[in-house]
Formats: sequence, C-alpha cells, structure tokens
Amino acid sequence: MSDQPSKPEIQRLKVLWEYEVLDTIPERVFDDLTELAAKICEAPIALITLIDEKRQWFKSKVGVSLQETSRDISFCDHAIRGEGLFIVPDAAKDKRFAANPLVTSDPKIRFYAGAPLITPDGHALGTLCIIDKVPRELRPEQKQALVILARHVMTQLELRRHSRKLAEARKAQSKMADTLRKSETERARLQRQLAKVKTRKSRRPATKAG
Repeated sequence: MSDQPSKPEIQRLKVLWEYEVLDTIPERVFDDLTELAAKICEAPIALITLIDEKRQWFKSKVGVSLQETSRDISFCDHAIRGEGLFIVPDAAKDKRFAANPLVTSDPKIRFYAGAPLITPDGHALGTLCIIDKVPRELRPEQKQALVILARHVMTQLELRRHSRKLAEARKAQSKMADTLRKSETERARLQRQLAKVKTRKSRRPATKAG
C-alpha cells in the first residue's frame, strides 16, 4: 500500500468511520450471518471483515480466535479492490499469496472467497469471506449464497447506522425541547418580575410640582 492514500480510499475510509462499527462488541445478527456463510459454503472459517488504514478487523468470526490482522497481508484488501466475488482456489500456488504468513503459518489459508460489503453509494467497507485449509472451489449455489449473505450484512450495517442516527436525532430533539422549556420558564419569570416592577411604579404617589 502507498503511504499516501488515494482520494477514493480517503473517501472510503471516511464512509467506514461514519458507520461507527470498528472495535464494537459482537452482535448476534452478524454472528448468525457468519455462521450461515460457513455452513452453506462448508468452510471451517468465516469472517465479516472491515478494513481501515492499516488493519482488517473482524466484526464477526467463526473458526479463528484472532480479532484482527495487518491489512498488508490481508486477502480481503484484494477483495475490496474489485467487484463481485474474489476467489483464490489455492493460495500456496498463487504468486500474490504464496509467501503470505497467513498461508505459510496459521491459519494456513489455502482457499479464500470474499464478497465485498458495498455501501449504497458504492464504497467497499470490507468483506464477508470464507476460508479453507485445503485447495477447493465453490459450487455456483454457494457463490450465489455468499453474495446474498454479504448484501444482508450490509443491510444490517445500514440499519445499525440509521438506528444510531435516529437515536442521536431523538436525543438532540429532547435536548432542544428541554432548552426551550427552560427558556420559556425564564421568559415567564422575567415577565413576572417586570409586572411586579410596573405594579410598584403604578402604586407610587405622584410627586407634586412646586
């Protein structure tokens, strides 16, 4: 990766941060989708990955204990650069990955398939991917299922973001209403004080001239 990210990459990262999902706790809805991907694709490892400047972070995982890995050795970094499924049938025979530490040591990746998580405005935030320790391929129905499940992951990320924004809007609305109530209370208090002053002035005897 270049030390200076491109404008599209800067925008992609900005969009990723807007979802406020990095380093959050596990959530059942994402874990269910990851487990379903592993079962449908008959794979021992499945991940929902999100890719920031220097790492791929796992929102959900099956079959691994790692929480993140460096982006520069990430298969998913390759996946988000294209469209559709990114498949590596045998990483040990692929020049791009043969010397990768994820291939030469644990988890000893041989097969990889990743479906990008594409936002409504076209930014790839990460992937839903499955990994195997033996070279293989996916059947057509498995490929289709992985793409569909990736769309569901993205839908859940969108719902999560909208729910947070709605909660923030409601909080802001409540705060504004509280401010308006306090302002109205203060205005009423000042009006009462002004009325008292006017009453006292009206009760003062008139000063006689001469």
